[in-house]
Amino acid sequence: MSGHGLIEVKDLKKEFTLNTSGVASIKTALLWWRKRNAKKLNVLKGISFQVHPGECVAVVGKNGAGKSTLLSLLARVYKPTSGSIEIRGRMAPLLELGAGFHPDLTGLENIYFNGVILGLTREEMRARTDKIIEFSEIGDHINAPTRTYSSGMLARLGFSVAVHIDADILLVDEVLAVGDYEFERKCYAKIDEFRANGGTILFVSHQMDAVRKVADRCIWLKDGQIHRVGPPDFIIAEYEGRDLDLEEGR
Repeated sequence: MSGHGLIEVKDLKKEFTLNTSGVASIKTALLWWRKRNAKKLNVLKGISFQVHPGECVAVVGKNGAGKSTLLSLLARVYKPTSGSIEIRGRMAPLLELGAGFHPDLTGLENIYFNGVILGLTREEMRARTDKIIEFSEIGDHINAPTRTYSSGMLARLGFSVAVHIDADILLVDEVLAVGDYEFERKCYAKIDEFRANGGTILFVSHQMDAVRKVADRCIWLKDGQIHRVGPPDFIIAEYEGRDLDLEEGR
């Protein structure tokens, strides 16, 4: 694996087709779709990068830059229009609140369901379940359907599953938007432990403090392209329109 990243993205492009006709009839929409009622939206325009073992990379950029689309492509929610993605190792995606949870299943059932999807056996999940529940702080709600959970409970349970399945890579949208201050501190500690054990992280965040605390490197997406790649302090300074050299000279 020497010389290769755990994540390799080459000339990745993603284009969506939008129906702009405004017609209510499905039949009418299909008849006109290929003619004049379709509009192409180029979200990612040929991006390439690698994430290396043990590295934590943050993807930053304004809304609409292509960040969430990139994560969805890496998690295989979408297929690329062109280009390639190679993932080496087990990846645990945590893309949005309750993603991957069936609302009518209990928290406990969803723990097993997600674990099996991510490649673990029921026996392996059984050995991890108590730790997942304890970390999530869900308590007795673990036996209630997840449709009854608050957004914070969904986020805590999702995060807890992701960091307890022995993944090689964590793929996370808004990595620490998961609860109160004490739980956030616990999440930082768990991420430090994950990285100390050689774990790799790619995450999207609008929280620049989280990027500074966690990331080794930043990828700045702008209009579907990579605008800058570099150390967090310098990328954030430029992203926020500050002059870091002047600040350091004060």
